[in-house]
Amino acid sequence: MAKRDYYETLGVSRTATDVEMKIAFRKAAMECHPDRNPGDKAAEARFKEINEAYQTLTDAQKRAAYDRFGHAAFQQGAGFSSEGFGASMADIFEDLFGDVMGRRGRTGGNGRERGSDMRYNLEITLEEAYTGKTATFQLPTSVTCDACAGSGAKKGSKPKVCSTCAGHGRVRAQQGFFAIERTCTSCMGRGEIIEHPCPACGGSGRKSIERTLSVNVPAGVEDGNRIRLAGEGEAGLRGGPPGDLYIFLGVRPHSFFQRDGADLYCRVPISMVRAAIGGELSVHALDGSECKIKIPEGTQSGRQIKIKGKGMPTLRGRDVGDLHVQISVETPQNLTKRQRELLEEFEEESSHHTHPEATGFFARMKDIFGK
Repeated sequence: MAKRDYYETLGVSRTATDVEMKIAFRKAAMECHPDRNPGDKAAEARFKEINEAYQTLTDAQKRAAYDRFGHAAFQQGAGFSSEGFGASMADIFEDLFGDVMGRRGRTGGNGRERGSDMRYNLEITLEEAYTGKTATFQLPTSVTCDACAGSGAKKGSKPKVCSTCAGHGRVRAQQGFFAIERTCTSCMGRGEIIEHPCPACGGSGRKSIERTLSVNVPAGVEDGNRIRLAGEGEAGLRGGPPGDLYIFLGVRPHSFFQRDGADLYCRVPISMVRAAIGGELSVHALDGSECKIKIPEGTQSGRQIKIKGKGMPTLRGRDVGDLHVQISVETPQNLTKRQRELLEEFEEESSHHTHPEATGFFARMKDIFGK
């Protein structure tokens, strides 16, 4: 009997993508799987036919050969292999049936499940991010039960091997030409049964406490960085290994400095007179040191002056960022009569050389609008 076209078998077009073929395969495999059709030889044959088509069309080289030569491309031993078949089935069955093809859970069949990873949010100041610090905090977590040493069994007793699965945590069932393994329902995949649970932990092998932990926060950390403490997470089930603790760092906004990577920025207001005649100004860096900066004559608002090496240290390496001081020229307010008179005199004495930007702006406006 001539073989059916592979595309027709899967129910897809010849231009179908791998994703479309996978969806079609899942649907067809679910319908004719031997578990759902026990003793149905036609369903079993259909199931094999679907897998053969899927295995061929999801392999780029095999698909190209099939598109050119059809089934003749795989004659004389060039057809699909049982190794490839098993690989594709393991991938699909994991989605369809979860625990078939011998896929183990987290317990590994001995009941000792790894503990969960934990998260702790630690907030620090910008100064602490600059210098680094040792932080101490309280964390509610699970630890190994000392009454049963994590076994979950009452003192003087031991867990016994599950008689249903002989300690493997899985049982095997034969369905046609498939041998399917499933989690043992008697021990729930642990391989052991506790007849006399520990009264202190209820058989879980762990108990809840509040621990005091310390962590070294290195200099240069940024908002969103995380620190991993291996083995400081939740204790494992029935003596299993503990999980990890992830500390997520948050850096509080500073009242004076803003941060961009390793550089720091600050805004410093100065008087209109100081900006006009120039001078010297003192500002403090984040480390507390005093830095003197020179204000050039005629400084405009928004100008930035860089102080090298007064920014943040880098987390990796020995580089240090810079401090950028942005000048903001403040217009005087609440003038006295005499101050107002002086400014009016200054305005009368001013020329286009005194305010070149303003003079140029209004000159361009006159050229554009003709007024």
